[in-house]
Amino acid sequence: MFKRNLATILKIPLKAQSLISFERKIPLNVFTVFVITKDNFNSRLISTTLLESKENEKLGSNTFTYRSHTCGEIRSCNIGEKVTLCGWVQFVRLSKFLLLRDAYGLIQCISTDSKFDLSSIPLETIVKIQGTVTARPKNMINPTMTTGEIEVSITDLEILNTVDKIPFNLREYQKPKKQLRLQYRYIDLRFPEMQYNLRQRSNMLHNMRRFLIEKHSFCEVETPTLFCRTPGGAREFVVPTHHRGLFYSLVQSPQQFKQMLMSGGIDRYFQVARCYRDETTRPDRQPEFTQLDIELSFTSLDGVLSLIENLLYESFIKQLPKPPFQRMTYKEAIEGYGSDKPDLTYDLKLRNVSHLFNDKSAFLVAYSQILGKLSAKYREIINKLKNKYEVNIVFVENLSKALGEDITSNIRHTIGRENSCILALGDKENVCLCLGEIRQMLAVLLKSKSLLSVEETMAPLWVVEFPLFVKGENGLETCHHPFTSPHPDDLHLLDSDPSRMRSLAYDLVLNGNEVGGGSIRIHNTNLQEKVLKVLDIDSKKLTHFLDALRSGCPPHGGIALGIDRLISIACQTESIRDVIAFPKSHDGKDPLSGAPNDISDEDKKYYHIGIVN
Repeated sequence: MFKRNLATILKIPLKAQSLISFERKIPLNVFTVFVITKDNFNSRLISTTLLESKENEKLGSNTFTYRSHTCGEIRSCNIGEKVTLCGWVQFVRLSKFLLLRDAYGLIQCISTDSKFDLSSIPLETIVKIQGTVTARPKNMINPTMTTGEIEVSITDLEILNTVDKIPFNLREYQKPKKQLRLQYRYIDLRFPEMQYNLRQRSNMLHNMRRFLIEKHSFCEVETPTLFCRTPGGAREFVVPTHHRGLFYSLVQSPQQFKQMLMSGGIDRYFQVARCYRDETTRPDRQPEFTQLDIELSFTSLDGVLSLIENLLYESFIKQLPKPPFQRMTYKEAIEGYGSDKPDLTYDLKLRNVSHLFNDKSAFLVAYSQILGKLSAKYREIINKLKNKYEVNIVFVENLSKALGEDITSNIRHTIGRENSCILALGDKENVCLCLGEIRQMLAVLLKSKSLLSVEETMAPLWVVEFPLFVKGENGLETCHHPFTSPHPDDLHLLDSDPSRMRSLAYDLVLNGNEVGGGSIRIHNTNLQEKVLKVLDIDSKKLTHFLDALRSGCPPHGGIALGIDRLISIACQTESIRDVIAFPKSHDGKDPLSGAPNDISDEDKKYYHIGIVN
């Protein structure tokens, strides 16, 4: 009821009212309201303070500044008030009207005094404006602006910093290419959607901290970034030191540290952690990224999953289904969707028809026959996938010729006469993975033709019972990391057939994106050493860690949530770069500074660095 009344007072559109959150603070007659709204004119975050007494009117976004209000918060209830505004000059019209923008919105200012030469002010100049709030004439009201009913009559204007040169205009219809925006990111951040994304990120992290600390007594602990090489993981960045031949590594995650915190009695730990991996960048991956890292003692798989479900249900900025979330085993995910991160917002499941074949696994994906014969472009993509996974592919129109009438009849009965299909035969996992990629490609194509129903919702999913080991080029490798606990029902296979072992690992998948991963950890030294031996990892490199387990480490488990991916999904951005303030480009470089850069000969000598061709 309070939110509904508040929305009425602030004249918040009905479609935005569900996004209101508020927090009561001392004194009790003050509420700070954060409203996230998108209108036809612009997208922006508006911070408004509703006050019941004049003495508190400057609380909120304007504390410790010389502005009295933000550009986005003034309404018709402020008519007659004297205000001080600061911001960027967005637009000037007829040397009389000035559109002022800050991080919270837009407001029109009007000058009736010839001493203010508005036309001479370059766009994006920073100004301070003092004036009186007045009502716009009825025929001049702009319903697409949240401040469209009022304007500020300028009594004083001070230029705080004049723009000398700007590489591009902040116009939605004039947006430059991505590389130029990244090169001048400090300007790009002024775009309303970047303001929206970063403030959404801040709100979600704030809510997560509040949930963990205030509700569940977790302790936030910062762990080092400079560490030693972690065997069996992703490639790490190496940091030279002035000690000849000695190097640090940038941590790819705080995995060892958080497990040692469990040994140290910090039984409920979390951290908003910076992590580093020397890997190829892509839309959902950066060389440095942020994760919410969580670990707790005396827990179980169900305990960790329940914790994260409730954390996200209360703090995620989009509506999630009420816990518990759906669960699926790794085997079910691979055989049903051809992926360990299936997108459940559409159907198009794989179908197992191996019973029709004696000596090989066979799965197919069925789709609407209305789509017709796939074009040469898509057939070429499918042929590349066929070669990648070393499987045989048969299209529906070739079934009879390739397989005979009996099998074709059975397949058509399975998929229905109204459907087409693509059949894959070969090694079971390769067949499923190949069809998984084909399934994703078909989904995009079918959706573009309105032949596939896709739910516009958030569909979280737990994938559990991952393999403990996978086959690598040089023997067995860990599926997650070397500290993952084996499934208790498979412990007897560790010495005889480790490749068949399952693990107590789990991934959180959201609309086809992996947004978190964790496991119950190995807390027993003997078991940890056995797992390291299977992976052919020298346990001497982990002496510090094994000693921590040996010193009386409690059973524990945890997870890491990818903050960048979570926010990117919530804000519906094309890349996680759009929710990171200063991201790296696709080739891992810093567009602002050009880093990585060369260093001087003096620095090379100090750090004992020689360049090898």
